[in-house]
Amino acid sequence: MESIFALFFLCVTGTHVSCSPGPLEDVVIDRYDIPRVCPREVQTGDFVRYHYNGTFTDGKKFDSSHERGAPFSGQVGLGRLITGLDRGVQGMCVNERRKVTVPPHLAYGSIGAGDVIPADTVLVFDVVLLDIWNTEDKVQTRTLSKPESCKRLAEATDFIRYHYNGTLLNGVPFDSSHSRNGTYDTYVGMGYLIKGMDEGLIGMCVGETRTIIIPPFLAYEEKGYGTVIPSQATLVFEVFMIDLFNPKDDIAVVVKEVPKTCTRKTVVGDYIRYHYNGTFQDGSGFDTSYQRNSTYNTYIGMGYVIQGMDKALQGLCIGEKRRVILPPHMAYGEKGTGDIIPGSAVLVFDIHVIDFHNPKDLIEIKVTSKPKKCNLTSEVDDLIQYRYNCSLMDDMKTYRLSNKVIEGLDEGLRGMCVGEKRVVIVPPHLGHGENGAKGVPSSAVLHFELELLDLQKGVPDGYMFVWLGDSPDPLFPAMDLNKDLSVPLEEFTAFINIQVVEGTGRLRPGMDADGIIKDMFNNQDRNRDGKIVAEELKLKVEEDSDKARHEEL
Repeated sequence: MESIFALFFLCVTGTHVSCSPGPLEDVVIDRYDIPRVCPREVQTGDFVRYHYNGTFTDGKKFDSSHERGAPFSGQVGLGRLITGLDRGVQGMCVNERRKVTVPPHLAYGSIGAGDVIPADTVLVFDVVLLDIWNTEDKVQTRTLSKPESCKRLAEATDFIRYHYNGTLLNGVPFDSSHSRNGTYDTYVGMGYLIKGMDEGLIGMCVGETRTIIIPPFLAYEEKGYGTVIPSQATLVFEVFMIDLFNPKDDIAVVVKEVPKTCTRKTVVGDYIRYHYNGTFQDGSGFDTSYQRNSTYNTYIGMGYVIQGMDKALQGLCIGEKRRVILPPHMAYGEKGTGDIIPGSAVLVFDIHVIDFHNPKDLIEIKVTSKPKKCNLTSEVDDLIQYRYNCSLMDDMKTYRLSNKVIEGLDEGLRGMCVGEKRVVIVPPHLGHGENGAKGVPSSAVLHFELELLDLQKGVPDGYMFVWLGDSPDPLFPAMDLNKDLSVPLEEFTAFINIQVVEGTGRLRPGMDADGIIKDMFNNQDRNRDGKIVAEELKLKVEEDSDKARHEEL
């Protein structure tokens, strides 16, 4: 709402001012545009910066700071302005517009001002206040928003990254990091910034937004800055702190979850599979393995990952979750990487360890249950029947084995009794290796829960029948059950079955016994006449070798 009133500053000296009609005795002020918010009003001793148009009462212009392109700057109440204008700007707010009418005796009096202002002339000034400050002013800070948790405050010698919008006190913008799409990165408290900004940034949290108001003598003073910041300008910055660190910082680790049992922790040289979420300190994400549905796999402490991560991955348990904070000098440094990670960025990783192993690892066997009597154990070439659960080390997925038994499982099944239960941990190089398998990721450690259900003793690879002791000597008379000097298939079959029943010989388990015996018979019936004679039981020399071997019999 417009208001027109007169300020009777003579009252300050005790002089009585009459309000009766007559010559203008004091300034008349028309506050025709008042801002809704006025945190500060001009007082004697303040410095002000304002634009004005000066006219006579008939509207003729005699002066204008607008036309010169430079606002007026000066101190109020110390006689550096004409008295009427000195009084007319007191009580003004920044961005307020006033029309100040000044009588001659409070302007240039009976002398005037050269050829510009005649003697005894009433002057009218249309003023807009741009800035106000005082030599007693200090940097003002006001927090606009702040994260609930603030574990660290910016201190002198810290390196910080922040966004800002910079305006003059009247709201006119002069610079913004947002428009450049890049943070302002600098050390704080070390003289790299204007004094007021150095002071105003101290004590900020990552994620905090604050307003910093800097008086001219702690900013660019009389010189200003190019064409964007005028002389003696108060500066207002709205700052959002992105992250901060100190060059002396080491990695920071926050353990989120540790499994109840942890029999082994990662060391240098181990190969690890882990999931991660990567964010900056303000919480914005830059990468995640979950989105790719694939773990990150690497050796530890061997320079395959950034320095800070190499260190952070040591001393972890399978299943452990932890947050690691990496300062830039232990991450991607001043250069950053591509368009993803800016220079001097602090990185935050939330890690979940899936599994790890060492290339020198053997299988791990833990017997969980075993019968009291165990006279017969599984060996190479035995035929066994077993029950299993196969999962990854994070217990998240279970897989079905193919018919081909992997090397580590083959080894883990040896030495078992029927009824025995055990857990077998198979490292990748004894499992499915770097290539993985259907449902098994690359370089995955496998967890087997095994129970042996049945066991049939086997025979060496390449044999269909073995003697469990010394074979009959001579052999043919023992085979010739009816002593007619020839052994047909029926008689040969009866002979072999007698050996199996009496425990003196063993057929290959898991195969058709009659089929095996027929193959054995055909192997001895050299002339294919349907019977075996003594002369056919002899050494057979392989065509492709100069070494002889006895056949099954």
